[in-house]
Amino acid sequence: MVVFPNCKINLGLHITGKRADGYHELETIFYPVQLKDVLETVSTDGEMVFTTSGMDIPGNTDNNLCIKAYQLLKKDFPRLPAIRMHLHKIIPMGAGLGGGSADGAFALTLLNDQFNLNLSTDQLIQYAAMLGSDCPFFIINQPCFAEGRGEILSPVSLNLSGYQFVLVHPGIHISTKWAFEQLTPAKSPVPLTHIIAQPIESWKDLLYNDFEAPIARMHPQISSIKNALYEDGAVYASMSGSGSTIFGIYPNNQPVTVQSNLLHPVQIV
Repeated sequence: MVVFPNCKINLGLHITGKRADGYHELETIFYPVQLKDVLETVSTDGEMVFTTSGMDIPGNTDNNLCIKAYQLLKKDFPRLPAIRMHLHKIIPMGAGLGGGSADGAFALTLLNDQFNLNLSTDQLIQYAAMLGSDCPFFIINQPCFAEGRGEILSPVSLNLSGYQFVLVHPGIHISTKWAFEQLTPAKSPVPLTHIIAQPIESWKDLLYNDFEAPIARMHPQISSIKNALYEDGAVYASMSGSGSTIFGIYPNNQPVTVQSNLLHPVQIV
């Protein structure tokens, strides 16, 4: 069985407080974007086997969220058979696009469907929350207002099907710990749900990511890429998550020429 985990972008991102457990409270709009990995599973004899292709995945393979998803379900469903799982990685890692979270969440839904575990959406969300803060979003996989650590989700009415997304990943690694240390938590001046209800042309002056300014001071190419997207005709551009991907939103009928002006790979979806 094959599924195609997609990524997300953040439309606005505000850090509103710090919790007693060390995590931060945030507010953001998650929006699914159709840049996708490929995840396949087949039953096998013996032990679980996990393989990858595409982009190199750093770190210990045992920490991959796809494996953790299988282990979570195997604990509660001992009848779950051994599988061969293969992940072809296309979504850049550590890029603010939630690719790893998507892979883990899609692994849960794939295993649920393939082996008839009959888990409800709410149950899948609970398992996803055990994998990571962004993972529950990919169970719902529709535009959502997110609160808490990102796991408290409320679907919102937002249809950007008339637009195309340009993603630019400059290959800069941003330490999440460092990024949070640059911020002073504060309540959002205007609710994000109010801003996204306005015409997209107004977002440039209203919708922002708290992480973008300090990261751009450290890495000026963030601002250079964003400016290039606007100069190319994007109606809105911003950094996603804690970086370092910058995205531009263009009308579907508008040519995108920015790739000839940038040294970094440009993906149009």
